[in-house]
Amino acid sequence: MSEHDFDFLHGRWHVTNRKIADIAGRGRDWVEFSSKAEVRPVLGGAANVDSLHADDWEGFTLRQYDPARRVWRIWWASTRAPGHLDPPLEGGFTDGHGVFLGDDVVGGQAVKLRFDWTAGERPVWRQSFSHDGGDTWEENWVMRFERV
Repeated sequence: MSEHDFDFLHGRWHVTNRKIADIAGRGRDWVEFSSKAEVRPVLGGAANVDSLHADDWEGFTLRQYDPARRVWRIWWASTRAPGHLDPPLEGGFTDGHGVFLGDDVVGGQAVKLRFDWTAGERPVWRQSFSHDGGDTWEENWVMRFERV
């Protein structure tokens, strides 16, 4: 694990999104939409930021490597929750697969969050929630990246 784990993500991307329409309400209906993303290194390469633009919202991610603990932390904010920065997820990569875990409140309920990253030429990000302390996970959003 190193500060270069997310280097595969630097650049401009077309993103195909598939997500549960009402994540907070634990819905079952999936929607698909496109977005654009741009990821760039900051802080000498020990962190990166991205901006994600869909038709009706914008998101921002900060990923920062902690060399003392050898972990990555990931923060997210979007125009869907103005003035709010989500609590960080923490984790790292093993053999091109990243797992990041954290806690949040979604729709008034405490949840555990999991991000799964598959590195490579066509990266894939998956988000899952657990409502039972991490015993089971429900995937609710998948993003597939194609370089522009």
